[in-house]
Amino acid sequence: MCPIRSLPLAVLAIACGAGCDRAASSRAAPLVVLASGDTAGWIVPCGCASNQSGGLLRRGSLVEELRGAADVIYVDVGGAAAGHAPYDRAKFEAILAGELAMGLAAHNLGGPELALGLGELRAIGNRLQVPWLSCNVRDPRGQLAAEPARIVGGSGRRVALVGVVSDRTPIDGVQLDPPRDAILKTLADHRGQYNWLIVLAYLDQSELEDLAADLPEADAVIGGPTGQSIAPKRVGSTLLVSATNKGKFVARLDAPPEGGRTWSGRVIEIDGGLADNSRQQDNLRSFYAELARRDFAAAETSFVKSEPGAAGRTYRVAGTERCRACHQADCQTWEASGHARAWQSLEASGAHVDAYCQQCHTTGFGLPGGFVSARRSAARAAVGCESCHGPSLAHAEDAQRKTALAGQAADQCAICHDRENSPSFAYDEYWPRIEHGSEP
Repeated sequence: MCPIRSLPLAVLAIACGAGCDRAASSRAAPLVVLASGDTAGWIVPCGCASNQSGGLLRRGSLVEELRGAADVIYVDVGGAAAGHAPYDRAKFEAILAGELAMGLAAHNLGGPELALGLGELRAIGNRLQVPWLSCNVRDPRGQLAAEPARIVGGSGRRVALVGVVSDRTPIDGVQLDPPRDAILKTLADHRGQYNWLIVLAYLDQSELEDLAADLPEADAVIGGPTGQSIAPKRVGSTLLVSATNKGKFVARLDAPPEGGRTWSGRVIEIDGGLADNSRQQDNLRSFYAELARRDFAAAETSFVKSEPGAAGRTYRVAGTERCRACHQADCQTWEASGHARAWQSLEASGAHVDAYCQQCHTTGFGLPGGFVSARRSAARAAVGCESCHGPSLAHAEDAQRKTALAGQAADQCAICHDRENSPSFAYDEYWPRIEHGSEP
C-alpha cells in the first residue's frame, strides 16, 4: 500500500499567494475544506453567454478570497476530464494546472480520469506533480494506483482525506475494490493519525447516500457526479454534500471548533459576482497558446459525430462560395448577419483556437470538406449556409438534389443556440434577422 502523507497546512501555500501565508501563520484561523468536482472539461464557463456560472478563473478568486481569513484545504472530487482525445487530454492538463495554482491538496480519481488509463495518469501526475488520491483503484498487478489517503493540517486539526470511485462500472486495466471496504481498510491502517475524516466519493446519488449512511466513521462525504448539487444534509451522523454540474458549484465545509465533531457547510455557486483571478487568467492564456501551437484537427477531439453517408459525396461540404452562384440574394443576407462574423467574435476573445468553440463558429466542423482546424481551413471559419442546411456538395453539383438537411434547417438552430450559449434564443424572434429563401 502507498504510504499516507501528512502535510502541514503551510505546505498548501505553494502557488496560492499571500493569503495562504496569512492563513497558515494563524493557528486560530477557521478551517475550511473547499471541494470542486465534475468540472467536465470546463476551464471557462460552459457557455458563451455573459451570465453563465463556473470556470477556473472565478474559482481561483474564491479560493484566494477564503484564504485571506481561513486555513483552506482545496480538493477535487474527480470528473475533471471530458474525454480522452488529444484535445481533451490537453484541456485536462490545463485544468489540473489551474487546480495546482490554487494549492490543490488532493484530486480524487473519478471515472473520467480513469478512462484516460493509469499509464497516462501516472505520466501526467509525474509531470505536473498532481496529488492523486484513491484507496479503491488498483492496477492489473493489484497495486494501489494512487495514495489511499492524505492527512492535512497540524496538531489537533488533522484532516484525513480519503478518495473512492464507484466500482459498478469496470474500466479496462483497472481493478476497483468496494468503496466502503477500501475506506475502512485505509482507516484501520492509520488509526489515531487524524481528528476528522473527509471522504471524496465519485459515486452517483444513490451510491453516495448509501455510503454516507453506512460510514459513520466519516465526518463528511463529498460526492459527484449527482447531476445536480446536493446541499449539505445529515445522513445519520455523516454530513453529505455534492458539488457538480460542469464546475458551476463548489462545496464549502467548515470545521467545528477544536475538539468538536459536527461540521457544517453550504454549496456556493461560482457566478459573476466573483472576479477573474489573475493566476487563472495566465493559465487560460497558456492553454490557448498550447492549442494554437498544436492546432488540433476536429478529428482529434471528442466532438465529431459519425454521420450517415459521411464518406460519400452526398454528405460533403461545398462551402458558402459554391452557394453564391445560384443564391446571391440569400448570400447577401448572410453577409450582413452575425453568422458571417462568427469567427471574428471568437478571435476577439482568443477562443478561436479552442475546438469546443469552433464547433458553432465554423461550417461543417469535422465533416468531409468542412472545418478541420484554425490553421488548415480558413475558408470554413464562419457559420455558413451548410451550418443549417447540411453538407451540400451534391446539391451544388446537381440542383435537383436536395441539401442534406432539406426541411430540417430550422431544427439546427438549437444545436448552437442552446440554453448555455444563447439562453434568450427564441426562433420566432431570431429568424427575421436572417430571413432568406424567397428567391426562386
